[in-house]
Amino acid sequence: MFEPLEANYFEAPTLDLSRDLLGKILVHELPGGIVAARIVETEAYMGAEDRAAHSFGNRRTKRTEVMFGKPGLVYTYQMHTHTLLNVVSGPEETPRAILIRAVEPVEGVEFMAERRGQHMPMKQWTSGPGKLTKAMGITMDYNGHHFTERPLYIAEGDAVHAVSTGPRVGIGNSQEAVHYPYRFWESENPFVSKFRP
Repeated sequence: MFEPLEANYFEAPTLDLSRDLLGKILVHELPGGIVAARIVETEAYMGAEDRAAHSFGNRRTKRTEVMFGKPGLVYTYQMHTHTLLNVVSGPEETPRAILIRAVEPVEGVEFMAERRGQHMPMKQWTSGPGKLTKAMGITMDYNGHHFTERPLYIAEGDAVHAVSTGPRVGIGNSQEAVHYPYRFWESENPFVSKFRP
């Protein structure tokens, strides 16, 4: 049913790709079945010139090394106990990435319900970057994987007719970068994360 996008899809400029990822399908093929969700919110991190990016100033560490690789690679990192999932973007050696911030469940709802749904409404299962990876069974092990390859990939979706933009979330110590309008979301979608200024 789902097929991975071609590698050249990820070669678009980072801000364009951040917007275009909205409506695409994030797919995780598990032994028990497919878990899939529409991407409804992203955040762009513009690398060396972006104080909010892990790679600001071309900072190259064991954690950020994957960001210097090919567009379409998976960049995962942990914040507290949560795994956060990013798409590497920009040309090689230009360490930019796009955080997948929220998704809308499409398939494998029973799997997501087991992991997230016992005590909360469905719209809260995947309405944040740590929530969606837990719901979809995505772990740190995918760091350096490519989004064109099974079992974790991005597939074609449907058009998003209204897109909102605004500042990114949770980057209050990044000086002028706190105001950059690098967050994109599908307008009025209930699965978009709750913005906390």
